[in-house]
Amino acid sequence: MNSNPVMTRCEILHEDRFLLVVNKPHGVLSHPNPKTAKPQPAAFEGRYDANSRCFSSPAGKVWLIHRLDQDTSGVLLAAKDEKTAAACREAFEAETVRKTYLALCAGGGLKPEGAWLDHLITAHERHQVRTTVRHGPRPNAEARFRLIEYSAAQRLSLIEIELITGKTHQIRVQAASRRLPLVGDDVYGSFDLNRKLRQSIGARRLFLQAHELRLKHPASGQMLSVKAPLPPDLISVLEAAGLKSV
Repeated sequence: MNSNPVMTRCEILHEDRFLLVVNKPHGVLSHPNPKTAKPQPAAFEGRYDANSRCFSSPAGKVWLIHRLDQDTSGVLLAAKDEKTAAACREAFEAETVRKTYLALCAGGGLKPEGAWLDHLITAHERHQVRTTVRHGPRPNAEARFRLIEYSAAQRLSLIEIELITGKTHQIRVQAASRRLPLVGDDVYGSFDLNRKLRQSIGARRLFLQAHELRLKHPASGQMLSVKAPLPPDLISVLEAAGLKSV
């Protein structure tokens, strides 16, 4: 076992003096949950300060820039110094960072491409977070989608989604509200459908992958694009459904 001090145990997709980009696996938290008594694995090592969103890892400090749900896998960005972290967070707030996801939805009827605009409300109750669509108010959540492939036999749609905003559970809620629940979604999806898909195509978890992150490098100003390949379990689901792997 490697005993050298590290900032992360995740696969590193990109690293330089300023940034650290990892491939977060399914089941791993972006940061520790202070409300959970039992420690759970997080994307980065060391003690986490929630106020500064900073890990004090054995290899030095690392600042978390954004987060992925525990059930979502893929590209996760961190910074190695406070100035870089501030610049990255500013880019996220300005919505100049391109965040692309791959999702497998149950259902069809999607146009080749389009946009989802909704007003989302998030509530925190009994240590649980739930987001719902509220009809009427001005939209505060936007996502653009592109249909990659549709399986008529399974009635499954593989789509690419670009998040323009970053609301809690945004993709999952927007898809479910259009009767296109994500495969394996045990919160906003269908229990019966998930059970059937688990048996028929081996879909044992949420099919949502943070596929690509594109941003201007805060130091060089050059465009940086980092991709995370689909993990083997999600590739197996696509193959069982008769869909091409991305």
